[in-house]
Amino acid sequence: MRHVVITAVLSTSILQASFACAVQSQERVNPEAKVAADFLDRIDKYVEMRKHADDGVPRQKETEDPAKIRIAQEALAKRIMMARAGARRGDIFTAEIATRFRRILRPEVKDADTRKLIQEDNPGNFPFKVNGPYPDKEPLSTVPPNVLAALPRLPEEIEYRFVGKHLILRDARANLIIDYIANVMA
Repeated sequence: MRHVVITAVLSTSILQASFACAVQSQERVNPEAKVAADFLDRIDKYVEMRKHADDGVPRQKETEDPAKIRIAQEALAKRIMMARAGARRGDIFTAEIATRFRRILRPEVKDADTRKLIQEDNPGNFPFKVNGPYPDKEPLSTVPPNVLAALPRLPEEIEYRFVGKHLILRDARANLIIDYIANVMA
């Protein structure tokens, strides 16, 4: 009986010690790195979903014909919109991720030269929505190199753009707005 009690006490002590180690290791994780990893994981899931939306469709032959390019782009966009039918703001840029991005962007957008570069070809405000197309008639803003260097690197064909005071995440291949953070340049 004594052996059973000692074993139970030792087992409980070992369990408590391993739980304490797990809690300590969680506390040591850099919260900024955790948020960045969450963002990149969400981007990877989007890219994977887009890949599945594109599977089974015959590859378009290389062409210079804008009409054929637009048809392929619109077809991909429709498949993505169906796959993300419930998409809404904050699916990628969660509140925590948006807060981190604002903190990263604050010094960049306060710099007068950077702000001027952003505003030079910024299309200004126009109506847009998550999982909707970027309007063909609106120009695409460039994002200054120092802003791109401050933000997490994106996979090919996913890009950051400014629309008015907002930072959008755009799928260039499908010409879709994936998500956005409102008023990053406020």
